[in-house]
Amino acid sequence: MHPIVVAVDFSNTSIHAVEYAISLANKMKSDIHLIWVDKISTQESVYPDTSNENRNEAKKRFDELIAQYSSKLAKGLSMEYKLKKGRIYREVDNLARSNEAELIVTGAHGISGYEEYWIGSNAYKIVTYTACPVITVRHDFNIKPKIERILAPMDGSNESLQKIPFIVKLATLFKSEVHLVATHSSHLKSIQRITEKITQSAASYLQQQQVRFIEDSIVSNDLTKAVLSYAINVQADLIAIMTEQETPVNILLGAQAQQLINQSPIPVLSIHPTEKQNHTP
Repeated sequence: MHPIVVAVDFSNTSIHAVEYAISLANKMKSDIHLIWVDKISTQESVYPDTSNENRNEAKKRFDELIAQYSSKLAKGLSMEYKLKKGRIYREVDNLARSNEAELIVTGAHGISGYEEYWIGSNAYKIVTYTACPVITVRHDFNIKPKIERILAPMDGSNESLQKIPFIVKLATLFKSEVHLVATHSSHLKSIQRITEKITQSAASYLQQQQVRFIEDSIVSNDLTKAVLSYAINVQADLIAIMTEQETPVNILLGAQAQQLINQSPIPVLSIHPTEKQNHTP
């Protein structure tokens, strides 16, 4: 049994992420491992050390959280917590690796002003640093018991296929319909054919796995906007993307992936490309 790791800072957004993780865990038959990280300060402080007080408060909040939510887990599943100290993204990744987690769930923290939809710095670093699949969910997303429709935008890279096996797993568990959408920023047919070929490979794999799917295509100079419009129109419950990141060591997120996570009102599943192609359809 592979757990789901949830990053918690006790904000409303992170509590909402816990609620979202519960809906996934009940279908995936996964325990939930909550983690709170006491951040390391890089600057000397003139204020007294309050780390013990913070940890005691975190323990109290976790006990309350587990008392409130553990009963919502299916029979046989459990919820536990870890208190760590360090860099948030590193500790979340360490916990996911050491427990062979299936998935990480984190809230996407927004801020006010013109960057209203900007992904929070900690969520951003978790998505970019860890090799584990990550779902970012906004605080105002209406959690549903099922993932009825999954949008899988496809591009012309072989890496785009690497998200398909995980999508199949979710689609099988939730009996979801997958919208397999070839995305084109060019009107040249010769370039579009490359993406169409990749999309066809994904379609063949979905068909073999007996997953319901719909094939479609988008041509737009602003693919982020076009993908989000498509997702809203079909009432997608999840958008599955590749991060366009070459290695989990680099704190780098591809521009289009970043924009989708930033702007999406719908939870986004981010998967990192790997060099190994063994699990690629």
